[in-house]
Amino acid sequence: MKAETNEFSVGFVCQPERSLVETFEALPIDSLWVGGHVASTNPSPEAMVQLAGLAALTSRVRVGTSILLLPLYPPAIVAKQVADLDRATGGRVTLGVGVGGEYPQEFRACQIPLTERGARTDEAIPLLRRLWSGEEQSHTGRYYPMEDVRIHPAPLQPDGPPIIVAGRKQRAMQRAVALGDGWMPYLYSARRYADSVETIQRLAEGSGRDLTNFEWFAFIFVNVHDDDQKAKEETAEFLGGTYQQDFRSMLAHIAVAGSPDDVVSGLAEFARAGATHLVFTPASRSRSREVALRIVDEIVPQVRAVL
Repeated sequence: MKAETNEFSVGFVCQPERSLVETFEALPIDSLWVGGHVASTNPSPEAMVQLAGLAALTSRVRVGTSILLLPLYPPAIVAKQVADLDRATGGRVTLGVGVGGEYPQEFRACQIPLTERGARTDEAIPLLRRLWSGEEQSHTGRYYPMEDVRIHPAPLQPDGPPIIVAGRKQRAMQRAVALGDGWMPYLYSARRYADSVETIQRLAEGSGRDLTNFEWFAFIFVNVHDDDQKAKEETAEFLGGTYQQDFRSMLAHIAVAGSPDDVVSGLAEFARAGATHLVFTPASRSRSREVALRIVDEIVPQVRAVL
């Protein structure tokens, strides 16, 4: 059974630039997100530096990583950075994590075997929660053994910031059920999102996991333009430059792009599929601010009206 809803929060991926952040925080949105890489094909900032920038420039919205490639980092460093940022923001941090792998050079650069990325992530997530207790911890795991380590002061959020698991495959869904506080897939259609909700609910039922407070995020590439074809062309160009692929033939399955009516319909389908947090990346290299403002001012109210 799907986690159907007629209500959702709105967030945007946003570079920590003062004028841009001020524009977003003045809008009726709920969250801002940053990603990043250590050594990707295209020039990219690093995620935790980006998160620190958002922490410094915001005063109201939830701030998070979408995503941090957790296996590239020692958990004690991540625990300390996130705890400090959570305190600095008054408890507004969310940690979105994934295993990565699309850029193998990142793993070579950090001297982490690519084949260990899933197992390292599975060990790191519960260790982060223990380190966020503020109490001394010892750990005998395969990858991150440590003895008598205390990370303090603890985060402001009582149980530590939420950890949201990103990904696309069933292994990521299993990780979200076993270890996460939420699910954030990307490059999904609404239909595939609905399937992932059903899979996670089935896995949770089988393992006895209570999903009452589980958060359902959808990371969506969006472009709206009065010229439907222009929106699709811009989106394909944007994604192609990011992922070094030709996305034109599969655009309908990985993004929401088109006329205002098409975008309203496409986003409403994600909400009906069970997403309660919509996180948008404006998929345009030249009109990103225009697209974002149009989503907030025009598209989101219409989506809420049709649900």
